[in-house]
Amino acid sequence: MTTAEERCWLERRRRLDERRAELGEVAARLYPGAHRVAGTALLTRPEWIAAEPMPLESVRLVWEDRAPAPAVTGAEAELPAGHRTYSAALEALAPPAVFEDRPAYRLLSAALAGFAELRLTMASYFQGVDVGEAVAHELAAGTPGLPLRSAIGDPCDLSRRAALPAITTVTIRRGAGDYVLHWRDPAKVAHAGGLHQVMPVGVFQPATGDPHEDLDLWHCMAREYAEEFLGAAEEYGPGFSHARWPFFRRLEEARRSGAVRVRLLGLGVDPLTLAVDLLTAVVVEDEAFAELFGALVGENAEGRVTFARFDGSVPRPMQPAGAAALRLAWRHRDALLSPGGGSSAR
Repeated sequence: MTTAEERCWLERRRRLDERRAELGEVAARLYPGAHRVAGTALLTRPEWIAAEPMPLESVRLVWEDRAPAPAVTGAEAELPAGHRTYSAALEALAPPAVFEDRPAYRLLSAALAGFAELRLTMASYFQGVDVGEAVAHELAAGTPGLPLRSAIGDPCDLSRRAALPAITTVTIRRGAGDYVLHWRDPAKVAHAGGLHQVMPVGVFQPATGDPHEDLDLWHCMAREYAEEFLGAAEEYGPGFSHARWPFFRRLEEARRSGAVRVRLLGLGVDPLTLAVDLLTAVVVEDEAFAELFGALVGENAEGRVTFARFDGSVPRPMQPAGAAALRLAWRHRDALLSPGGGSSAR
């Protein structure tokens, strides 16, 4: 049986889920002087935006074994008695359908203008939830002074919290002139429920085993394509190898031929949850799309899947990272959609 304190927490959680778009606008106004991505609410720094779309493989990933611990962990959040962390409270009182703690990469610093480099270390998915959802919950609750958000300070200061980057990808069918659109079901997800989003999107994390061996953005994106586009399970098991995975081999062949082109656009921070998103665009020739994603699902583990015209418009309400990826992709549409855009081969 839930306590009165827990019921109050649940009511505020419900308010957060029902008002994410509105609360996102409120949160954006808390940072009036911040840089924004392409006129959207997504917060950024000038050095986080690529001047032109750059091949994904041009990003240098640097591993840090001994990174300083984050200054803010979410333990400062207001929680019902008996629950140590926001993820523990959510798991006990209102667990989403998709909610599991897994290893994830933590972003320590980033530079994408000119020389592209991401410095990373290890963390876990719930470390991101414990800060991100807690800081959004605090705003939904109207907590005076917003103490957790104040403790974090500048959202673009990645050292203050465990900033777990997600890879947000707008997937464009070049001939059809459309992209894959996702509506995130709040009953299924812990983050950004009730909002539209591009697809696929996934927290940057290793599949199995040693995270050093799987520190690869394209590997992570490929798994998200299989899971979100085709409904594949997230279980990869011991001994899993991308090189031996039939789907990845087909996807990589299409990438090497130029039928799939993968480009990095920028990096930004969601003002409501402080989630960090690496913004990418993948342009797929129609024939390759049919071969790779002909079995595209209409509903996946996180929500509803449709197509939308790639015409510069942004559906509402939409997650800031998705809106930013769409705006940047539209800004660079000539370079992205050129038939001679070239291969992303390594």
